[in-house]
Amino acid sequence: MTDFSEQDLSGARFRMVRLAGARFRDVDFFQARMRGVWMSDVDIDGEVRNLVINGVDVAPLIEAELDRRDPRRALMRPTTPEGYVAAWDVVERIWDETAGRARRLDPALLHERVDDEWSFIETLRHLVFATDAWVRRAIGGQASPWHPLDLPWDGMPPTPGVPWDRAARPSLDEVLALRADRMSGVRAVIAGLTPESLAARTPPAQGPGWPAENDSYTVSECLLTVLNEEWQHRLYAERDLDALTTR
Repeated sequence: MTDFSEQDLSGARFRMVRLAGARFRDVDFFQARMRGVWMSDVDIDGEVRNLVINGVDVAPLIEAELDRRDPRRALMRPTTPEGYVAAWDVVERIWDETAGRARRLDPALLHERVDDEWSFIETLRHLVFATDAWVRRAIGGQASPWHPLDLPWDGMPPTPGVPWDRAARPSLDEVLALRADRMSGVRAVIAGLTPESLAARTPPAQGPGWPAENDSYTVSECLLTVLNEEWQHRLYAERDLDALTTR
């Protein structure tokens, strides 16, 4: 098996290549072109836009089907202050349910990875990082809002001052307490939203971290990122809890 890690294959050409059983993680397929491809029993999980298969853009079809399966998903794309309040109500409620499931498992299982994805505890730590990055740093203007348990995504380059402890094994109660603190901070920001503040731009980020130094976004962009992170990682967590429960 050939292992391609941290390599740039942009513009590469593959012809008469067998990729059966291949695994792709954190892969950039922007503007890829595939012709004469045989696909069967393929599982793709990621952000899909402008994906044309046999002449049909399937991305809107996928979005519509996901919204149909769980109508609460559409609430994660709010456009008004009231919509953000409703969305965060859903986020808090569904994560309470998921945390309840986790409490019923052997604590050791909560540090176990399923199919090399993050463990349940790592998922919660990453969501703390996402909140620190997009709410405390981007919106709040804090240069270094990090907690030692913050967990950036695996592909983020090591950044001075940003925690990167892959070996930490905090308890569920410890991480949930940290999550509760951060989630209450998000609720406070959302509670004070106005149409004007949603459209306002954040101050340029100061110092090394994420978002990158001098980056600026609208407040709505930051909060939509947090909502997407909360929704998607909760789906991943539920999927993995299903697998862990059967063990």
